[in-house]
Amino acid sequence: MKRKILIVDDEPNIVMTLEYTFKKQDFEVYIARDGNEALQILENNIPHVVLLDIMMPGVDGYQTLHHIRNNENLKNTKVVFLTAKNKASDIEKGLKLGADKYLTKPFSLKKIVSEIHELLN
Repeated sequence: MKRKILIVDDEPNIVMTLEYTFKKQDFEVYIARDGNEALQILENNIPHVVLLDIMMPGVDGYQTLHHIRNNENLKNTKVVFLTAKNKASDIEKGLKLGADKYLTKPFSLKKIVSEIHELLN
């Protein structure tokens, strides 16, 4: 069974890079450009992991995480914040709200892939 990942980010270059990388890793990849689009995708698809930016127009990453954590169907879905918000207080807040991991931009693709595989194993 292919593992599923939902990439939620409003930066096209980041989305394109992550999509290509995870398809090469044999993931089934879903893409959302903001939290609203992510929530629509999550209504019909349950990914193994959501790679989630925080700062997006409309529904931000914090609100999206809140919806994921309060949805019984998504209780086993791992959530990884991938964001430019890199202060210790930002990281603490993200983890306290229920993120499984908190990674910051700029990022290493090798590290992201490693962290995702570690979370799923």
